[in-house]
Amino acid sequence: MDEEQIIEWLLKGDVSIQYQVYRDLLGIDRKDLQDSILDKGWGKRFLSERKRNGHWGDRFYQPKWISTHYTLLDLRNLNSDPNNKLIKESIEQVLNTSKAEDGGIQLGPSTSHHSDICVNGMFLNYASYFKTSEKRLQSIVDSLLNEIMPDGGFNCRTTRSGAIHSSLHSTISVLEGLFEFQKVGFGYRKDDISTAIKSAEEFILIHRLFLSDRTGKIIHKDFLKLAYPSRWKYDILRALDYFQKAERKWDSRMDEAFAMILKKRNKNGTWNMQAAHPGEVHFIMEKAGKPSRWNTLRAMRVLKHFEKNKKLQPTKAIAH
Repeated sequence: MDEEQIIEWLLKGDVSIQYQVYRDLLGIDRKDLQDSILDKGWGKRFLSERKRNGHWGDRFYQPKWISTHYTLLDLRNLNSDPNNKLIKESIEQVLNTSKAEDGGIQLGPSTSHHSDICVNGMFLNYASYFKTSEKRLQSIVDSLLNEIMPDGGFNCRTTRSGAIHSSLHSTISVLEGLFEFQKVGFGYRKDDISTAIKSAEEFILIHRLFLSDRTGKIIHKDFLKLAYPSRWKYDILRALDYFQKAERKWDSRMDEAFAMILKKRNKNGTWNMQAAHPGEVHFIMEKAGKPSRWNTLRAMRVLKHFEKNKKLQPTKAIAH
């Protein structure tokens, strides 16, 4: 398929995909499509699973993928209406009932002293997107900034097992949250957040997005699998999608990851859903092993953003 045919195929997908295709690939703001995301398709199905008590699943973080937390993250990534009353009420409920002593969001009653860095990053992402009060989010920002590691990144295990090296999983989640907090116009600890964003991005780039900074070997093969939804897990497409969203310029340390993305493109120009993170879900958006509109959309907007930079020269992909 040529690019026009791929666009046509993408536009046959869920309304949330349609909205992002128009916005990110065609440069057209179809607010009418965004306004309908929760009225049909995936958005409607997610919202229909909300219980009368304001939660999804059993409670905030249980069970994993159908919990309130991950459902709110899914609704944010659909680019749902940021003013939806029900979603905003659920976020307020979490803030009222799930604060840990360190100011972040606790995973459950047994974790009252410390919050989880990854969850705080993801929570800050969707809470900012759905226009939660800046003041309500300040303690979460504080809890995250208190956990910056000497290497510039973050690791959720620092509060559990005393990790001494940052994690790509945690770092990307925190980056997405801090970036969204500033994107919506919040100014709290602006300079501190900007410094944290810069150091976290550098941590990812030092690892060339998936390689050990000491040995040059692949850190984990799962970083090369294109799964969606990403949940808390890191992969190279999620990282590149963050960099394009943040409008960062091309960096040569993205070479190998970019080449990997190109290598994974099907002959017809699409990308597959390579894997699905195991666990109970509300419903399956796309099947693993099949062409994926989510991955194709994300890969295409990464390519579109970075191909504007004349220095972009995809290199030979590293073998698995």
